[in-house]
Amino acid sequence: MVQMSGGQAVVQTLLSLGARAGFGVPGESYLAVLDAFCDAPDFRFIGCRNEGGAAFMAEAWAKLTGGVGLCFVTRGPGATNASIGVHTAMQASTPMLLFVGQVGLEHQGREAFQELDYRQVFGPIAKYATEITDMSRTPEIIRRAWSMAISGRPGPVVIALPEDVLTQSAEIVIPSTPILAPKSAAVAADLEQLAAKLQGAERPVILAGGGRWDAQDRRALQSCARQLNIPVVTGFRYHDLFDNTDPLFVGEAGVGMTANTKRLLTEADVILAVNLRFGEMTTNAFTLFGVDRGAQWIAQSHRSGDEFHKYVAPNLSMISDPAPLLDGLGARLEGVRMGQDPAWAQSARAGFKAAQTAKVQPSPVDMGVVTGIVQRLLPADAIVTNGAGNFAIWPNKFLQFSEHQRLLAPQSGAMGYGLPAAIAAKVAYPERCVVCFAGDGDFQMNCQELGAALQTGARPIVLIVNNGSYGTIRMHQERHYPRRVSGTDMINPDFVTLARAYGFHGERIERTEDFADAFCRALASPTGAILDLNVAPEAITPTMTIKDLNALSDG
Repeated sequence: MVQMSGGQAVVQTLLSLGARAGFGVPGESYLAVLDAFCDAPDFRFIGCRNEGGAAFMAEAWAKLTGGVGLCFVTRGPGATNASIGVHTAMQASTPMLLFVGQVGLEHQGREAFQELDYRQVFGPIAKYATEITDMSRTPEIIRRAWSMAISGRPGPVVIALPEDVLTQSAEIVIPSTPILAPKSAAVAADLEQLAAKLQGAERPVILAGGGRWDAQDRRALQSCARQLNIPVVTGFRYHDLFDNTDPLFVGEAGVGMTANTKRLLTEADVILAVNLRFGEMTTNAFTLFGVDRGAQWIAQSHRSGDEFHKYVAPNLSMISDPAPLLDGLGARLEGVRMGQDPAWAQSARAGFKAAQTAKVQPSPVDMGVVTGIVQRLLPADAIVTNGAGNFAIWPNKFLQFSEHQRLLAPQSGAMGYGLPAAIAAKVAYPERCVVCFAGDGDFQMNCQELGAALQTGARPIVLIVNNGSYGTIRMHQERHYPRRVSGTDMINPDFVTLARAYGFHGERIERTEDFADAFCRALASPTGAILDLNVAPEAITPTMTIKDLNALSDG
C-alpha cells in the first residue's frame, strides 16, 4: 500500500493499465489529477483549446492505435462540450474514457456551480457512466471502466471525479494485472453451416466494419477473402479495413452509396457481415436487407450479442472476433471447390473502378483532379482524416487506401472531426504523413486546435475545400426549396494568414494546375501546411451541380 491522493490514484491506475497519453482542457475541478501528471513523466497530457476537439482527438487516437482514448475535462460546460466526442466514439464503437471533474460530494444536489448529474447526461450516449464517490475504490472503478470500454462492442465510458474525492488521501493498492479484451469465437456448428452456405453461393459478399480491428483481424479478412475469391465491401468510413487496391475490394456502404454497391448488396445470395453493426448507412437508409429480401441469406458476426436483430434479421448470428471466424472459415474451405459465378467478383470490381473516375468539375479548383494527385503522392503509410460534409465524398469515394494507409473519419457524421483527428494522428505517429480533408465550415468548427498542433509539434497537412458554403445543407436546400438560399452562405477569414499565425505553411490555390506543386511543398514542409482550395459552390457534389438540382425541381 502507498499513501496517495485521489488524483494520484487516478493517474497511477491509468499508468498501470498502460496509458501513456491523454487529451484535455485543464479545469479547476480536477486540479489534483493535473498535479499528479507532474509526477508521471511517462504520461503525455496534450492540452487542447476546446473540450470537443480534445474528445475528438482521444477518439481518433484510440481508433488509430488500438488503445483506449483518454480525455480529461472540467465539469458542466467542459463536459457538455466533450459530449460530441463521446457520441462519436459510441457510434464508431471506439474504446474511450472521459474523465469529468465534478462538484464536491458535500455540494451535490443543490444545483451547485456547474453541477450536472453525469449518469443522466451521458447515460443515453455513452456505453456507461459512473462516479467515484469513495476514494479508496478509485482503482477498482477505473479498471472496470477500462474493461467495459474494450469488451463486447467497444465504446466510451464516462467517469465523474468529485473534487473533494480527488484531494482526499489514503493508502491505496494499484493492481498490476493487465486488462485484456476478452476474445470470442464462433462455435463449430455455426462455422460448418456458414462454410456450406458460402461454398454453394454463386454471388457471395463479405461486408466488414465496426470497431477495434487489430492487425490479426485485418490479415484474416484479407486472407479469407483472397482464398475464397469473395468481393469485400466495407462499412461506412471503414475503407481501410481492406486494401482498396486489391481486386476484391469493391466499395464502401455509406452515404451516397454508389449504384454498383447497391447492386452488389441487393443481388448477393449470401452476405457475411463481419463485426458489423447494421445501421442507416450500411442498409442505405434501411432499404436493404429487410424482411422482403427474398432468398438472400445473411450471416452476421459481432463481439456483442446486443447488435443482432436491430433492423436486419440475420439467418445466422455469431458472437465472435473477426480473426477466429475468418480463419476458421478458411480452414474449413481449404481446397474446396467453390460454387461462385466466375464473373461475379470481376464485375463487382469493374463497377467499383468505373465509379472512381469523377467528371470534370465546374470549379477553379477541380477536386477530382486534386484527389487524384493526392492519391498519387501519398506515402504508403499515410493517414487521411476528414470531418463531415459534401467535401468528404472526395476522400471517402475517390481515394483508394492501400494496405498500410489509414482513414480516420466520424461514423457519427460530426463536423469538425478531421483536424483534431489529424493532430492526434501526428501525436501518435509523428513520422507519418497525415492529410486532413476539411470543408471551410467543417474546418472552422475546431480550427482553434491549430494551437494544440503548434504547442505539441503535431503538424498535419490540411486541405480546405473552400466553397463559401455549408455545402451539404445548400444541396438539400436546392433539392427541397430550390433557389431559396437561407443561412448556408459563409464569409470566411483569410485561411492562409490564419495558417501562418499558427506557424503552419499556408497557400491559397486558385487553379487546379497549381495544386500539384503546392501539395509537394506541403509534403516537404516541416511545419505542416494548410492549403486553401478555391472551389466553386456550383460544384455542389461530384456528380451534380446547383444548376442540375434546380433543373430537377423545375422538371
